[in-house]
Amino acid sequence: MSKVEEAQAILRALGLPPAQHNEMSALTLLALCGLGPNDSWPSARREGMTVTKGVMAFIAREYGKPYAPNTRETFRRQVLHQFVQAQVADYNPFEPGLPTNSPRAHYAVTEAALAAVRAYGSARWDAAAQEFLSRQGSLLTMYAKRRSRRLVPVHLPDGSTVNLSPGGHNRVQAAVVEEFAPRFAPGAWLLYLGDTAKKHLVVDTAILAQLGVPITEHDKLPDVVLWDEQRNWLYLVEVVTSHGPVTPKRRVELEAMLARCGAGLIFVSAFPDFAAFRKNLKAIAWETEVWIAEIPDHLIHFNGDRFLGPQ
Repeated sequence: MSKVEEAQAILRALGLPPAQHNEMSALTLLALCGLGPNDSWPSARREGMTVTKGVMAFIAREYGKPYAPNTRETFRRQVLHQFVQAQVADYNPFEPGLPTNSPRAHYAVTEAALAAVRAYGSARWDAAAQEFLSRQGSLLTMYAKRRSRRLVPVHLPDGSTVNLSPGGHNRVQAAVVEEFAPRFAPGAWLLYLGDTAKKHLVVDTAILAQLGVPITEHDKLPDVVLWDEQRNWLYLVEVVTSHGPVTPKRRVELEAMLARCGAGLIFVSAFPDFAAFRKNLKAIAWETEVWIAEIPDHLIHFNGDRFLGPQ
């Protein structure tokens, strides 16, 4: 492998996320360690380097990779910040009191990372990498934990819980299952629940097929589908954040897709708040329902001769 490829292997082993496995990150590690293409890993050293005149100048000189001056912030934001979080690099270790905008602001490889880097290619490498991870931890793991703390938990009617990816759309979906369903579809089965990242999170294919819902057309279903078995009502809920409500066109599409469905169809547009509702007011189809998460006890019915029921 080339020196850059070896540096990429080191970054992976030290627990850096995939975004920091690229060439720029590898070259930055080599610069911080003062290693040219023909230098050995045991000769790595720790010295302070600024971004432009240090790291970028070293890469241009030693590896023939001149980066444009305006990439300085890319080095800082997409490589060096993560190196500091992963404890692969220290920020201003030789002058800790420097102000943020000081021209002498610098980075240096940490002592712990340096010890691991010097062992690369030797019989001690695996143990050295594991020792680094045991002491410093993996940035990849830390990022994963932070993401998991942001997941949106959804408590399903059967008592189980699933986690939706973070975001406003999924928060409203969670509210539909946890707040709308108990109030306006008590005892209903959750047949379908999408996720903005995973697409299909909950799909009860058996009951959907039993009801005559085309199993091959999950992508065309609304965000949440609930089935009230006692009344044989199918609630088709569109969550309105980045996507639109149940428009006349959308209603016609759903009715055509569910032409063989034996259940009564109820169309619901779910909004996070009144502001989102007002923004979409003119697009909502008649003979449909509107539910607003910030006032969960109430529904708005758009015209018709009856409230909350299939036509």
